[in-house]
Amino acid sequence: MGPASETIPIDARRDSSTNRVLRPGVNRKYRKRAILKNGDCNVVLSRPPRQHLRFLQDIFTTLVDAQWRWTLLVFAFSFVGSWLFFAVIWWLISYTHGDLEELHLPDNQSEIGWIPCVYNIYSFTSAFLFSIETQHTIGYGVRTTTEECPEAIFVMCFQSIYGLMIQAFMVGIVFAKMTRPKQRSQTLLFSKNAVVCQRDGELCLMFRVGDMRKSHIIGASVRAQLIRTKTTREGETMAQYQHELDVGSDGSSSELFFIWPQIVVHRIDKNSALYNMSASDMLRERFEVVVILEGTVESTGQSTQARSSYVNTEILWGHRFEPVVCYNREQQGYEINYSKFDSTLQVDTPLCSARELAEFYRAQDDYRPPTDVGDNMSTKTQLERRWKDHYSTIVNTLSQYHLADEAGVGGGTDHLYPTRYLTIQGVPRRRKSYVALQNNLWNLFDRPPNPRLKITSKEDGAGSPRRVSDDDPIVNSVTVQNINERSTAGGGGGA
Repeated sequence: MGPASETIPIDARRDSSTNRVLRPGVNRKYRKRAILKNGDCNVVLSRPPRQHLRFLQDIFTTLVDAQWRWTLLVFAFSFVGSWLFFAVIWWLISYTHGDLEELHLPDNQSEIGWIPCVYNIYSFTSAFLFSIETQHTIGYGVRTTTEECPEAIFVMCFQSIYGLMIQAFMVGIVFAKMTRPKQRSQTLLFSKNAVVCQRDGELCLMFRVGDMRKSHIIGASVRAQLIRTKTTREGETMAQYQHELDVGSDGSSSELFFIWPQIVVHRIDKNSALYNMSASDMLRERFEVVVILEGTVESTGQSTQARSSYVNTEILWGHRFEPVVCYNREQQGYEINYSKFDSTLQVDTPLCSARELAEFYRAQDDYRPPTDVGDNMSTKTQLERRWKDHYSTIVNTLSQYHLADEAGVGGGTDHLYPTRYLTIQGVPRRRKSYVALQNNLWNLFDRPPNPRLKITSKEDGAGSPRRVSDDDPIVNSVTVQNINERSTAGGGGGA
């Protein structure tokens, strides 16, 4: 047997742990998801009470949902069964009236003046042919009923109505199966992967939807839900807890102007269920993002729904979608290149969670130089005063930012921090230590006093601090008192 990710034929595919044949469309890699990539629900009903009786009570929906071979088989048995049933009735009518006696057979009826219930009935075979002619109003004119038997007239009327009902029922089911919205959803596309990147400074979860037909979806809207395990305060574990994700398209609401492929965006803000999830958390946690596209088919006026889902391994961190719409000057119209529908580009994206990134940006904003210089103090002097009051606050804020290493295990103090350096699917390609990040942040604000550096007097030419490498030791905590002491020691002692 090949590797686990290799596709195995459906007939021979078995689960090694349970020795059970897997359902069609579900392989080992994707069987633990609620919605399959083709939109089918990965749900198996196990011994519901009175299942067959409930399905028979709604026979129309049952036949519409059934496969074509079963639907056609049911109708074939219905027609043949009705023909045989009424053939038996016609044979009994002729038999009880005496039309099947040798003296009263059609060859002798004209000689003795016998009037049968139905002309030209010799045996059960001729009764069966008459049943088919009556039910489908063929009317060959050889076999006809007479006024001799009232029961024959009643059966003829009843069979005609019954045959019409079966045909109408069959036409309705066939039409419903052929015009099902499910078939329309086969031309609605979802991107193979979802991506996480920054838009206007915010982390966003994005996926792309498209429609291959020229007949558009009217009133298209999109929804998304996050399914994962949640534990309540009382200790109850809910394995399939659903979080609603607020999604929209290019700054609009969930309503789509669906004339070309759209990128659906979920902004990971404080109201999002993904607010505390970093890149490493997304690789470790097990969850599923279910996306639903709904609308009205323009050609038929019926509502349709298309579904897909993304598990954690199908979400690319630090990627964005490649554009697929461009203007074609030769054709004087917008051209959609569906060959790039699933293509993504790598972009710089912080590795931290949206919550940590927001705190990092707030820390930056808090220590920017003030714009009001009406007190005739220099910007550097104002910044140094604010720095002495709030240095410990920013250190504590930065110390909260941490990410796991390549093995997925959290390290000590020297962690990765939110920077402009990225990972590709969770594998970092450049590190930034605590010291390097701290020093870079200090440099943004005109190089304020840094207790990690050896401060000298202005006479010694130490106006700018030395560059700190990633191998420098880490200072776990710094207070305002430490700053004053080190500044005094540095200024008095020299280099």
